[in-house]
Amino acid sequence: MLGDQGEIQYVFPALASSAAGTGHFLIVVTDASIAVLATRTLKSDRPVSVFAEYPRHTRLGPILPGPIIELGSVAFEFDEEYAAVVSAADAEAFAPETLPPDPLPDL
Repeated sequence: MLGDQGEIQYVFPALASSAAGTGHFLIVVTDASIAVLATRTLKSDRPVSVFAEYPRHTRLGPILPGPIIELGSVAFEFDEEYAAVVSAADAEAFAPETLPPDPLPDL
């Protein structure tokens, strides 16, 4: 579904709500892009289409209360446990010197 967008770095589930309804998504961060994949309502771990795609230099944060991030004109809500994933993805792209060394580099 992602084509040749490089290696997947981060993935986390998100929910978007609007006047048109609610949708389940997977936010996938690769070497080259950030893709928003639409999923089935009852099987939110299975993507069915690419909803939106952004260049990798797009920031996911800041994380708004909820927690929520905004990509384009859509607000995506996600579980608090994925806040570290969002922060790490942004740090990797915009401040790699702040990341700790990989504890298991051979995996």
